[in-house]
Amino acid sequence: MDSQGKRAVRLRLTGAAGAALVSGVAGSWAYARAGASASELVRDLAVGWAFVVAGTAAWRRRPANHTGRLMVLCGITWFFGNLQGTAVPALFTFGAWWEALNMAVLSHLILSFPEGRLTTVLTRRLTQCAYGLVAVGGLLRTLLFDPATDTGATYLDCDACGPNLIYVPAWHGMFDTFDAVYHAAGWALSVVAAGAIVLRWRHASAARRRALLPAWIGIGVAVVFLMWDMLFYVVPWFGEVGSLSEQAVYLFADLAQVGVPFAFLFGLLRMRLQRAEVSGLVIDVGTDPDPSRVREALVRVLGDPTLRLGLWREERRAYVDGAGREVGTEGAGRTPVRAADGRPLALLHHDPALLEDPELLQSVAAALRLALENVWLRTRAKDVATRIVQAADAERGRLERNLHDGAQARLVFALMAVRRVQRGLAGHADERVRAAADEAESSLRLAIAELRGIAQGIHPAVLTREGLGPALAALAREAALPVVVAAETRRYDSLVETTAYFTVCEALSNAAKHAEARAVSVSARHQDGRLVVETVDDGVGGADTTRGTGLRGLADRLAAVDGVLHIHSPAGGGTRIRAELPCG
Repeated sequence: MDSQGKRAVRLRLTGAAGAALVSGVAGSWAYARAGASASELVRDLAVGWAFVVAGTAAWRRRPANHTGRLMVLCGITWFFGNLQGTAVPALFTFGAWWEALNMAVLSHLILSFPEGRLTTVLTRRLTQCAYGLVAVGGLLRTLLFDPATDTGATYLDCDACGPNLIYVPAWHGMFDTFDAVYHAAGWALSVVAAGAIVLRWRHASAARRRALLPAWIGIGVAVVFLMWDMLFYVVPWFGEVGSLSEQAVYLFADLAQVGVPFAFLFGLLRMRLQRAEVSGLVIDVGTDPDPSRVREALVRVLGDPTLRLGLWREERRAYVDGAGREVGTEGAGRTPVRAADGRPLALLHHDPALLEDPELLQSVAAALRLALENVWLRTRAKDVATRIVQAADAERGRLERNLHDGAQARLVFALMAVRRVQRGLAGHADERVRAAADEAESSLRLAIAELRGIAQGIHPAVLTREGLGPALAALAREAALPVVVAAETRRYDSLVETTAYFTVCEALSNAAKHAEARAVSVSARHQDGRLVVETVDDGVGGADTTRGTGLRGLADRLAAVDGVLHIHSPAGGGTRIRAELPCG
């Protein structure tokens, strides 16, 4: 929401708070004039302003949801009936007419919770009837109402209240009948509204039922008021003014009403927290979208224990759950999750009642899409990195073979020819000729040795022919410091062997150049489906992957083949480099 929108919300909240203050003060003044005690005034204010306070908080937290506004309106209209306690004709008439408006607003609040809007034709018609009954029925009732004679027609005990500005004396004889019909109509509407809520509850998911709980509390309170009305009409002595039963009913109703707005506020905030939990799906999915683990996270967020999650499997061209069963795409309660480019990612098979909360489903689908696309991108990146490493190793092998079979072979042939020349010049009189032949032979031997070293550095032939163990032994013999090797004599995948070999090469190079080590031990063993290669030196320690590119590049190379690099290098305590590579 932009600053202008926030400013508009603050202005509306300020106006609503001012209206609630005026309504509460005026209602309490009129209620006190009608003989209300101090405790009754406190309870009355507590109920009305509880709706206002909770509604203001809900309105501020979720301005797009009308629930907060309805709660504030319910608090403001709570005091309207009290205005019948005044001797000001206009205020008395207003209070008599709109006495039941707060009940209509409460009905609207209950039927529209938690979305803040009426989502079915039935709830819209019920709400229209409720407001129509108060506006039209309340007006007709007020036209027949004489406060001087009909003293038991309201909850106030005030003989000197009024007069009624719009009272029609000629119609007064119909007041009792119309008043009974008016209250019966209100009771009937409340029963139908309760039935609508019961139907919503029966067809709702577990998460939806938790969200509807405040509405049930509101229904319970409304039923209390209806029972109170019915008892007053069916058992006249029960509602005798000032009786203990009347005071008990009022006390119970007021206490229950105070809790209603905070129940609605709790429901809204809980839904907000539920929306916040959606963002945790990305973390819950992580780098490995295990269907069972992802489903558990979705069940927790959606509150639907029957939920099934199908992840798209390209090889089967279907959505498959954690048990390997296909999840069908036909029927109600299916929410597909697709990537930005339209690729199918997942399918949620959930309680159809969750379709009543599209915002939650959209949030869950968006979070799941983000998580699965992240996994897909990471997988693609890893596949690309693996192919690059494979291509590099293949190129290393090709270069080593070309050097061995090409340049090195030609140099060997040249060396053999020079040696034949040397033998032919053994008795030559010119010493300079013999020295030149000797120098050529020495240069060729040096070139061959250097070429073999280059080929060994590019890709050791012994690694391809005999495996990792012999290659590490050969590497140890040529190292610049003493190296002890303990390696199992078994073969692994060529990419795994090459990665392990160059890991040891980098470790030995670091030990000789930087660690000031006197000796190094190297081990290679198969453990729990992984090749574990360790190098331990007795150098100065303090190796840091953030400095230099050797160890950092080594970690990247291992990651490309799903390997892991561990480095333990305390200052002055030597360095241990451990590489773990999957090898089956």
